[in-house]
Amino acid sequence: MRFGSHDSKSMPPWLIPMLYTAASVTAGLILPRLEHAYFVGYTENISVGSALAFFSSVSSGMMALTAIVFAIAFVLVQFSALAYSPRLAIMFASSPTLFQTLGIFVATFLYSLAALVWTDRGGSGRVPLFSTLLVAILLIVSMMAFTRLVQSLNDLQIHNVLQVIGVRGRSVIRMMFPLIADNPKVTPEEIEVPLNLGPPTQTLTYSGEPRAITRFDLDTLVRVAQGADAVLAIECGVGDTVVEDTVLLRVYGGTRKLPEQALTRAIHLATSRSLEHDPKYAIRLLVDIVIRALSPAVNDPTTAVQALDQIEDLLRRLGRRRLESGYARDATGKVRVTFPVPTWQDYLALAFDEIRQFGAASIQVDRRLRAALVGLSDTITVDGRRAAVQQYIDHLNLGIGQSSFDDQDRAAAEQEDRQGLGLSRGRSRGWIL
Repeated sequence: MRFGSHDSKSMPPWLIPMLYTAASVTAGLILPRLEHAYFVGYTENISVGSALAFFSSVSSGMMALTAIVFAIAFVLVQFSALAYSPRLAIMFASSPTLFQTLGIFVATFLYSLAALVWTDRGGSGRVPLFSTLLVAILLIVSMMAFTRLVQSLNDLQIHNVLQVIGVRGRSVIRMMFPLIADNPKVTPEEIEVPLNLGPPTQTLTYSGEPRAITRFDLDTLVRVAQGADAVLAIECGVGDTVVEDTVLLRVYGGTRKLPEQALTRAIHLATSRSLEHDPKYAIRLLVDIVIRALSPAVNDPTTAVQALDQIEDLLRRLGRRRLESGYARDATGKVRVTFPVPTWQDYLALAFDEIRQFGAASIQVDRRLRAALVGLSDTITVDGRRAAVQQYIDHLNLGIGQSSFDDQDRAAAEQEDRQGLGLSRGRSRGWIL
């Protein structure tokens, strides 16, 4: 099952079965009439009673299968919320496969009713050929869709869930961040743009229910700011939740007051965070799975180790890319928009701080954490980022040294092991990285 996307540009999932309904109702109103008017000679060579029984069975059976689809949807949402994270529930509930299947069932049900009405119309004793074939085809497609839906329950396995989140996170990273060029010593986020902004001339605040920022339309903001010769300073970052009277942005300079409606439309809000323009959120979901697995009620460090595989991969990809600079320029090269962006240290804190704290009593997690950090240190070429990773290694060593482990457990926890408990790599505290 492909988990749903919440990009504002995509079709709402609930609209899919509505389109199927509209198509089946239209076909049910038009096709039987065309058959009755122009294709009188084309009839199915079965008795009227058999045709009526067939159409009636299909229509009633589709209602039962539709109920099963809703039951499966409930299981998906309930299981994902309890086993992984409540924030993953929406990904399962908005699966296109689920809504496509529901739409096919509704279309089959509605058109079989239309075929039932036009069979033996006016006592003619005719069974419409094309409608019968269409109902049979829809029935076959419905069975195939139902089989695919049941098979998609396999996607609830933990390695598939982690893989889906990792794939989405890697896609966002590729889209948002270019690779570091030949000079790895300096990256854009390390360069500060000197701006003498002065006092703000206009302030835009939010009014309404709490909403999460999903993305900025920087092109629109740059165009609006350039038209008034102003600079916009966005005060909130992607992923932040804004509440009543939250300052969204401040305007500096300018020849006139900027239209607040245009500025507001350029800041996209939703009821929850989205993966589409927020690489932090993929890491957040993976960390949620880890800390839930490490809770005393679950106590599943192996799941934590599997999630760390995806987290390490995402950080390795981020480590060799130019992270957002935090400003946008117009065509002349002048800075028009500034906005807060996460630093490399922010990504490290998000990925490792909670896991290190909740997994402090797990030798398996400590070993996998060390393997992830050592792997980052070995592969990242930017000196400042390597130094930040080394600080995390030192912090991990300090935590193990102050833990309640005895000497043997402490020595085991200081081993580098990508499986957690499987294959020691021989490195431990005191080795030069």
